[in-house]
Amino acid sequence: MTEMPIPTPGTPSPQPEAIVGRSLWQDAWIRLRRNRAAVASALVLAFLGLVGIFGPMLSPHDYTRVYPQFVRAPASLEPYPRADVVIPSFERTMARARIEGAPVLENGTVSVRIEDEDPIDDRILRYFQRSDLFINPRLDLAPDGLSGTLSADVEQLYFLFGTDAVGRDLMSRIFIGVRISLAIGLLASAMALLLGVTYGAISGYLGGRVDNVMMRIVDVLYSLPFIFFVILLVVFFGRNLVIIFIAIGATEWLDMARIVRGQTLSLKRQEFVQAAEALGATRAGILMRHVVPNTLGPVIVFVTLLVPKAILLESLLSFLGLGVQEPLTSLGLLISEGAANMRGAPWLLIWPALTLTAILFALNFLGDGLRDSLDPKDR
Repeated sequence: MTEMPIPTPGTPSPQPEAIVGRSLWQDAWIRLRRNRAAVASALVLAFLGLVGIFGPMLSPHDYTRVYPQFVRAPASLEPYPRADVVIPSFERTMARARIEGAPVLENGTVSVRIEDEDPIDDRILRYFQRSDLFINPRLDLAPDGLSGTLSADVEQLYFLFGTDAVGRDLMSRIFIGVRISLAIGLLASAMALLLGVTYGAISGYLGGRVDNVMMRIVDVLYSLPFIFFVILLVVFFGRNLVIIFIAIGATEWLDMARIVRGQTLSLKRQEFVQAAEALGATRAGILMRHVVPNTLGPVIVFVTLLVPKAILLESLLSFLGLGVQEPLTSLGLLISEGAANMRGAPWLLIWPALTLTAILFALNFLGDGLRDSLDPKDR
C-alpha cells in the first residue's frame, strides 16, 4: 500500500479543490437536455421556423402564382405535365396546322419529323406559339425546305404537395402559412406576456384595494366573448395581421395576469423581498429585480402552452373567414379550403393538417419538458 506523505513542520497542507456549483438555470438546462421529447420538439420547431422564414424564398413557385392548366393536381414526384397530356396536346396542335407525324417527348422537349411535297411554311409555328403548354417552338428545315424537324419545349413543373383549387402550388402555400401562423402565435404570446406579467405583478405586489379593483377589471374582461370582440375590431379596422394578433393578445393576457399575481402574492412575503424593502429599494426596482425574475419559471411554461393556443385561435378565425386575406394564407385558412375540397382533393386537407399537428405537438411537448425542468421539486 502507498503511504500518505506526512507533511513536515512549516510545509503548507494541500488545499482541497474548489467545488463548482450550478445555478438553478444551469440545472434546469441539464434536465431539459435529458428530456428527449422536449429536445426533439425544439428541433422540429427550429426546422419549421426556418421553413417559414426561408421556405417561400427557396420554393420554385411563388405562393401567389396561378397555373390554370394544373388545377387540383395531385401530389407527385414526377414533373407536370405528364407525357400522356403533352403528346395528345401536341398532336391536336399539329392537326390544326395540318401537319402529320409521330411526336416524341424527351428531356422536356417534344419533336416531330415532318415532310411535305411543297416547301414547308414556317408560319405553322404560330399555332404552337399560341399554346399555353409549349414554349420556344422552332423549325429546323433541310436545305431543300421539304423536310425538317419541328420541336418545342415543355416547361416541367414539380408539385410535391399538389396544387389547390385555383392552381397554386400547395407546398409554397404551406410555407407561407407556417410563417404567418408562427408569427401570429409568437407576437400574440409576446403581447400577452408583456401585458399579463406587468399587470399581474403590479396587482399582486400592491395588494389591498388596488389588487381588488384590478382583479375585478380582469373578471369583467373575462365575460366579453372573444369572437364578438374580434368581429368589432374587424368591422372598425378591417382584416389584417396586426388586428389578428392584437385581438388574440388582448384577450389571452388575462390568464397570464392571474398566474403572475398568484406568484407575486407568495414572493412578496419572502425574506429577500423584505430585505430589499428594508434597504430602501423602490417598488419598481423590487418588481423588476426581485419579483418578476422569480416568476419566469411558470411564465415560460405558460408561454409555450399559449403559443399553440394562439395558433389555434388564429386557425379558428381563418376558418370562419375573419383571418388573413388573400393572397396571404395561414394553416387555418388552408385547412378550411382543404375541408371544402376534401372529397375530390384530399391532399389539400392532409398536408396543412399534418403541419399544424406537428407544430402543436412540438409546442406541447416542449412546454411539458420546460415545466419538468423548471420545477424545483423534481431536482
